[in-house]
Amino acid sequence: MAAVAGPEEPEPGGSFRRYLARLGALRPQPGAERPDSGRRTELHLLFDQLISESCGPAPAAGPSPQDVCALLVQACQLVHLDQEHLVSKVCQLIHHLLNKFQVMVDEQNLNFLLSYCISALKQCSSWTHVEILQALAALVYNNGPKCQKYLPDLLGKTGLLVRFSDSAQPDVELRRAAVRSMANLCLSVPGQPYLDESYRSVCFQTFLSVLQSSKTSDVDDITFCMLLQNALKGIQSLLNGGKMKLMQTDQIGSLLAVLKKCMFHGLPGLSIEMPAALYPAPLPQYDKRSPVKQEPSEPAAFKQTGNRRKKSKGKQKKGEVGEEGREDLGDAGNESVLGADMLKLHLGDVQNSPCSDPRTRASDVAYVPAGKDHLSSHYTSWKRISSSESEYSDAEGGIQSKMRSYQANVRQGALACFLSAIKSIEKRVLYGYWSAFVPDAPGIGSPQSVSLMTIALKDPSPKTRACALQVLSAILEGSKQFLSVAEDANDHKRAFTPFSVTIASSIRELHRCLLLALVAESSSQTLTQIVKCLANLVSNAPYSRLKPGLLTRVWNQIKPYICHKDVNVRVSSLTLLGAIVSVQAPLPEVQLLLQQPSSSGLSNSGSATPHRFNSSEQWRKALPSEGEPLDNPAGCTSSEPCWLLRLCVSIIVLPREDSCSDSDANFPSFSSIYEPCPLRLESLQVLALLVKGYFSMAQSYFLELGEVACRCMEEMDPSIQLHGAKLLEELGTGVLQQYKPDSAVAPDQRVPVSMVVTFWTMMLNGPLPGTLQNSPHATLQTSACDALSSILPEAFSRLQNDQQILCVTLLLGLNHSENPLVKAAAARALGVYILFSCLRQDVMFVADTANAILNSLHDKSPNVRAKAAWSLGNLTDTLIINMETMGQSFQEEFSDLLLLKMLRSATEASKDRDKVKSNAVRALGNVLHFLQPYHIANPRFKEAIEESLQALISTVQSEATMKVRWNACYALGNVFKNPALPLGEAPWTTQAYSALSSVVKSCKNFKVRIKSAMALSIPSKRECYGSTEQFCQIWSALVVALQKSEDTEDFLEFKYSASLRTQICQALLHLLSLAKSTDLPVIWETIREDGDAIKSYVLQYLKSGVEENEAGTRTDLCEREGVLKGAIEHLGGIEKQLEGKARVRVSVYLEDVLTNHANAAELTEA
Repeated sequence: MAAVAGPEEPEPGGSFRRYLARLGALRPQPGAERPDSGRRTELHLLFDQLISESCGPAPAAGPSPQDVCALLVQACQLVHLDQEHLVSKVCQLIHHLLNKFQVMVDEQNLNFLLSYCISALKQCSSWTHVEILQALAALVYNNGPKCQKYLPDLLGKTGLLVRFSDSAQPDVELRRAAVRSMANLCLSVPGQPYLDESYRSVCFQTFLSVLQSSKTSDVDDITFCMLLQNALKGIQSLLNGGKMKLMQTDQIGSLLAVLKKCMFHGLPGLSIEMPAALYPAPLPQYDKRSPVKQEPSEPAAFKQTGNRRKKSKGKQKKGEVGEEGREDLGDAGNESVLGADMLKLHLGDVQNSPCSDPRTRASDVAYVPAGKDHLSSHYTSWKRISSSESEYSDAEGGIQSKMRSYQANVRQGALACFLSAIKSIEKRVLYGYWSAFVPDAPGIGSPQSVSLMTIALKDPSPKTRACALQVLSAILEGSKQFLSVAEDANDHKRAFTPFSVTIASSIRELHRCLLLALVAESSSQTLTQIVKCLANLVSNAPYSRLKPGLLTRVWNQIKPYICHKDVNVRVSSLTLLGAIVSVQAPLPEVQLLLQQPSSSGLSNSGSATPHRFNSSEQWRKALPSEGEPLDNPAGCTSSEPCWLLRLCVSIIVLPREDSCSDSDANFPSFSSIYEPCPLRLESLQVLALLVKGYFSMAQSYFLELGEVACRCMEEMDPSIQLHGAKLLEELGTGVLQQYKPDSAVAPDQRVPVSMVVTFWTMMLNGPLPGTLQNSPHATLQTSACDALSSILPEAFSRLQNDQQILCVTLLLGLNHSENPLVKAAAARALGVYILFSCLRQDVMFVADTANAILNSLHDKSPNVRAKAAWSLGNLTDTLIINMETMGQSFQEEFSDLLLLKMLRSATEASKDRDKVKSNAVRALGNVLHFLQPYHIANPRFKEAIEESLQALISTVQSEATMKVRWNACYALGNVFKNPALPLGEAPWTTQAYSALSSVVKSCKNFKVRIKSAMALSIPSKRECYGSTEQFCQIWSALVVALQKSEDTEDFLEFKYSASLRTQICQALLHLLSLAKSTDLPVIWETIREDGDAIKSYVLQYLKSGVEENEAGTRTDLCEREGVLKGAIEHLGGIEKQLEGKARVRVSVYLEDVLTNHANAAELTEA
């Protein structure tokens, strides 16, 4: 045989071509209607041989797709549809060959073969239909878009597949084959059109009715499982490929009901009956359970437990390989479900459980958390009955095992389908069904409702458990807003349970169940999913509104898994710790956990961390840092270093120890002396999160952490370098936050400036400049640029001169990068540096920065332009600061040409997209404020000034975002501050006042109204307001705005209404203190009509006392009274000059307001 097989190997298609030649020889001669009986016999033999070969082991290299297609087409041409035995065989051949050799049939051959199969279904007897449908399924697999013209025959109202898959179809094999063909038609092909909506709807309803059907007694379990699997695959294809959006409540409810039913299909010890549809509700939905037949065994069925978690690895692996590559054929029989003893396990026991030396326990991290004696004494009470002890024979055992495997595949299919459904349902709609899938604490005397956690805890198949956890993770992802209502911090003693308490109870139950699953799980893949699910839960739960303690349990229970033998488990454990230190940071509970010594929560028989981390100083010795830690680190009471910080640094910088590191082939680390890269990356991310959320804890190791960042940036791996740069940025930002003017950190608790100087000197003498200059990785350069912009200004001014020049030179150089990410980061960093007091007074630096920023402002990347506009806004802020502090010397030194260029560029940028526009208008306001009389008189400036003012006015009136309009109002206020501009005379003045008056009355956003009222109150002279008509229009607009200050459709705006009234009252009093005699008639008319309303608002303004307004300035009671008295005095003088010519008594009205206020104040004091 070997001699025969040898020559065939070089030409794998040789035997196929011989079959092709034999088929060609059997072609009927011209004139012959059909082959004679001898030819028919030969066809039978030939097909039998081909089918036999196609069922055998696959050759190293199969025949070409062209040969397979040619053979199938020839075979069909030789077989007439009335020769049903041959039709059956040729269809088996199509099914076997296409599946075995994974052949994609080209369009021409597909048309012929599909036509043949459809004709055969219409003409041949029903006994052939299953084989024909199998052939059809193989043909349409991944060929859906090429089958468009056959869809009416297959999926039309009386289509073949619709008829055969009908629930009335008695032959379940036929129905299954039809459903499979339909499911294959629903597969999408990238870049190709998908099924029409009408056909999608037909398929969806068919699959749904299959899943809703119940198994009848004449159908065997395995066939029914395969039918369900095919329907689930079909729905999954519709959801994934068809980008189907589930919108209708009945459609969603029906689908979720069948998915929940299939999720528990064949789960041992559990039988549930589901309604036809689930309905969204905030309260738990009831699952009607069918009672288990034998009454005494019901508790046992529920208490079948977790021997599976203690099975040897050998047995588990045996179950991982099965027919068709499916896992769990064996482990469904070997593993058991978690028992009641396990469920009763108190979480407190877990955190005090013994943990042997990591070198010996690395292979058994997922230990059952109980002592050895305790375990053995209870072992028999929850040990699962193995197949050898049961009543059926070995043959029956094999069938049972196979059936359990198919049932597990149905559960996995339902969960995979659910995962796709989650992506197709809006989250706010999905959360209406929360209680149907997420556990809630059971009521007194009622059983626990079945949920995804039931599968995660009780399913014997590790793959199914992992699937359930993936689905739960997907539900939890993005649930922050939904869960934010949860609250149980206060004890609710009411007749009903508030929704907030229901959700809080569900969150607690999720923690409890996931932690039980964690200690009971033995499969590394499933363990990884449990930890990832916990991380998702932690990231979204509102711990500040819940009773403390939940995070402590998670923290203590995850510690042992840091040294698990599987690297994925270790990485996900670090991700979970990262989630804990980043959620709503800083949380008091987490602060306490970080201060705990590393041994906390573990018995004295060993530490949860690898042995090499036990020495509290070993990790420090690896970092020959230049400084010492702070003597009294803020917020750190423990003399031991923070456990988590020490762990992460050790993983990053210390050499690996094989005994407690991973040897997984997925992460070959034979070339590295360090821990596997994913583990080090995750440790770096956790460190960055720790520094960000709990800087007071991390600052004790400020220089050591800087050394870690340095080391990482010196490595060859770009991803390690990148995360080193991100850690550096977080360290810099942490210091910046401490030194902010509004910082709550006491000066003596901050990182000393001298230490910050040492830190940045180390960075600039280290790898940072090299990373910025030479890196071929744009993302790394971008991060390094962001890190360089996080330097403390006070520390920058104390750096050596050459280091300051190095920083500035690097950033100016990177501003010319061709990569938009790098260029945007450099433009932003220059915008930070321009505010440094030691740099902003250097005219040359300001000019160089201005040129660099203007260059970026014309970049084709919108992100670069947005960052450049922000920096231009900062640069123009600097011009104003310098004008106020340095006077004319700076203005005269600054280039007129550059100023003109800035004005034109900012005007052009104000027409860009909103992200650019918001800062461009800010810059325009500053530049127009900065202009001197000689600039305004210069003809070259005249046109640019006019254009820039028109740009500002049109932006105020535009429908742009509120941030843009706010900045535009702020900019106009800045313009009004420049006495050199012809305010009140130029035509643009009227337009500007008109725009602001319109906004103050009608803008939906109150913050924009506040800013416009503020702008209207800035001009300091009456002449600036122009004519009497214009002045009175502004006055009237402000009065209307005051009366409308509570009119809003958006409830969120109400919190700004008091600030708005304050600002309008200030503006009105400002106008009154400047009014001329010609303005008084209109003012008096307004007071006569709306005097009472104005009076009440002004009294409220005077009464409100010390208050911070939108500008951030504080006006106290005396100031407010002073402004009112000033207005009374001013108006009294004017009215006296009129000597009774007019009956205007505005001053008398204001005196009445002041008297009322004084009387009210006296009453309050009394």
